[in-house]
Amino acid sequence: MKKYLPVFRRSSFFTGMEDTEILSILHCVNAALLKKKKNEYIFRAGDSTEVMGLVLSGSVLVIQEDLWGHRNILSHCIPGEFFGEPYAAKPGSVLNVSVVAEEDCEILLLNVRRMLTTCSTACDQHQKLIRNLVSVLANKILLFNDKITHISKRSTRDKLLSYLSSESLRHSSLSFDIPYDRQELADYLCVERAAMSAELSRLQKEGILLTKRNHFELLVSPDDAT
Repeated sequence: MKKYLPVFRRSSFFTGMEDTEILSILHCVNAALLKKKKNEYIFRAGDSTEVMGLVLSGSVLVIQEDLWGHRNILSHCIPGEFFGEPYAAKPGSVLNVSVVAEEDCEILLLNVRRMLTTCSTACDQHQKLIRNLVSVLANKILLFNDKITHISKRSTRDKLLSYLSSESLRHSSLSFDIPYDRQELADYLCVERAAMSAELSRLQKEGILLTKRNHFELLVSPDDAT
């Protein structure tokens, strides 16, 4: 596990921990390494799990799919980020999401039940871990609230502007990259790709933004674009 320490240090889950504490707690929570190829599933909707996943390399998508293959992207996870923690924290809960590898990736699976049960010595690193888990869960709630804000807008244009404005604020810049390609962005915003692409073209022609692939530059404030 030592080779993954740079990822662990960047992860909010291990905030405030020394390297020795991180390695010790990984043993305590039965950490197990998992490798997945692009488009392979890590979790499937309908399953239950006692483990959460930490992305070590590559990236994964947390998605919802219906019987007809329509996909709604809930979140995108890169190295140092987690998925599955709310379901693993409640024994017996059934996943209503799937997690799929966006590219070849390495995942560390952590047993949440072991995480929430402090060891006999009540070690300091275990207490830190529990505090960090609460923080991770709170941040996940905020991210889902952002998504609800975006998709609750009435038009494709408004959904795009809401999302891009939020990303601009998050990056503290009018110029930024987003983690999605065009199809993934459409799935995230719950819109048709063709309609979204047409709206992006109109926004560029109107001088509201510039975009190339996943890079965006906002040229006017969102209030001026509505």
